[in-house]
Amino acid sequence: MTFPPIDQQVSYLKKGLAELIREEDLRERLAQSAKEGRPLRVKAGFDPTAPDLHLGHTVLIRKLKHFQDLGHEVIFLIGDMTGLIGDPSGRNVTRPPMTRAEIEQNAESYKQQVFKILDPQKTQVAFNSAWLESMKFEDVIRLCSKYTVARLLERDYFSKRYKEGVPISVHELLYPLAQGYDSVALKCDVEMGGTDQKFNLMVGRELQRDYGQQPQIVATVPILEGLDGVEKMSKSKGNYIGIMESPKVMFRKVMQIGDELMYRYYELLTDMQESEISALRHAVATGERDPMIAKMDLGRRIVADFHSPADAEAAFGAFDREVRQGLEPIDTETVDLPAEARTAKGIRVDKLVAKVGLAPSISEAVRKLKEGAVEVNGERVTELVLTEKPGVLVIRVGKKWKRVRVG
Repeated sequence: MTFPPIDQQVSYLKKGLAELIREEDLRERLAQSAKEGRPLRVKAGFDPTAPDLHLGHTVLIRKLKHFQDLGHEVIFLIGDMTGLIGDPSGRNVTRPPMTRAEIEQNAESYKQQVFKILDPQKTQVAFNSAWLESMKFEDVIRLCSKYTVARLLERDYFSKRYKEGVPISVHELLYPLAQGYDSVALKCDVEMGGTDQKFNLMVGRELQRDYGQQPQIVATVPILEGLDGVEKMSKSKGNYIGIMESPKVMFRKVMQIGDELMYRYYELLTDMQESEISALRHAVATGERDPMIAKMDLGRRIVADFHSPADAEAAFGAFDREVRQGLEPIDTETVDLPAEARTAKGIRVDKLVAKVGLAPSISEAVRKLKEGAVEVNGERVTELVLTEKPGVLVIRVGKKWKRVRVG
């Protein structure tokens, strides 16, 4: 197996990272990988705490794909066992553990969603219950002996709760050890996570050393701000864009973000190079590029990633028509030409308009026709009868639209 040059790999992998511990270790591991013809084993863990992923989660998943692009092995680890503990990261109170049924349901949903980004043929899906569930109490004690309480209390959220007298349950202290042991069990070369996971990732690095393995490289990605540009993206905060949402909803949510936040989304949610993003920022700042158009392009990119290019164009068109132009939505359903509108001479426009619901009556349709308020395929119509030709007619009366199939 051959890999791209090390400099090229490192440059590609560093884009969008918050921290890399350490770059020299990564270079050494990549050199070792090339020499042995063995891909690196790259892991990221996700506790299935909610059924749906949002764009904040995909910052990490996209970086995993970058490792795949370079020929390395990605392990998408579902924390079905650590999910029973509940990750205390960034929390001021103990999080209630989930039930096994909730975890299994969410885990199945995760598996379906991540392959919108990752290549299923190059992804190993693992569950940490495979090794954690079989551990005996003796094994747990041995694992706990590898770390001190003082070290665990160095974590900001633990130390803060301890100083404030907020209870810390013993099972929460086990979480970093359980996550760290995942790296031992999987013999990881690299572990990735959000910046709030740095402590846990470093525990894994130290545990591997204790178990006689090469310590993993730790790579963290930034926490993506939500639509408000302040709080991190979170479903509970209502500032999220779900990857399973419809193309139209996804596009419109992207258009809600601030102009400055747009560049961060370009950096973390697309494969655009930093030089391209800098050029875009300059073009907007100098007035060469309309920020609205730049943001609409971002929306198209994001929708295309999770749906299709055709869906992205449709969502773009709907936003431009309904929001920017203030027109009514086009009914996406195409209806057949009403029999009452078909005559020997052609199509009676007044009857067509009335029968497809663009006017309350034929007389009202006639009045709209005389006012010049009726358009067919973008052209104003004043004649009462149209020549019948096979195809689809887009009928607009004022701000209302309808698609009609002829033939």
